Amino acid sequence: MYSDPIYPCIPLPRLSDKAAVEILDFLQVFTNDFENRYSNQIRRYYDERSRHHIVQTDLFETVGDPAIF
Repeated sequence: MYSDPIYPCIPLPRLSDKAAVEILDFLQVFTNDFENRYSNQIRRYYDERSRHHIVQTDLFETVGDPAIF
């Protein structure tokens, strides 16, 4: 098994040129189909976690303890 030093935890076998291209083609089609099918859910997930929703609107608002610093 050949292991790329960039991904030491995932041992990768050597592949023929044709096998590498076929796997890449499959992964690209799969990824495209997956994104098309689940794009709304993926977008909703990231929108809910966007900086806009995480940052407090009042920087001086305290939660229980008035001494922030």
